[in-house]
Amino acid sequence: MTKTTPRSKPAPADATTPEPSYEQALDELERLVAAMEGQQLPLDGLLQAHRRGAELLALCRSRLQAVEQQVKLLDGDELKAWERP
Repeated sequence: MTKTTPRSKPAPADATTPEPSYEQALDELERLVAAMEGQQLPLDGLLQAHRRGAELLALCRSRLQAVEQQVKLLDGDELKAWERP
């Protein structure tokens, strides 16, 4: 039986690596979850993927909260329901 590896390893978060965009973070998070659910990682890899996933989740949440704050400012401190044209 051959051992499969995930498409990409979690990138180490350090000061020299620029933060990914929201879309990049979400894409990496989805790949990590798929690799973890697919049992494609050894135990140490699972732990590393979990840590990286927690970092990416925090990044996505903070970006969403920042956008929500901007929308509230634009709408007079009231978050309105999205209306499609």
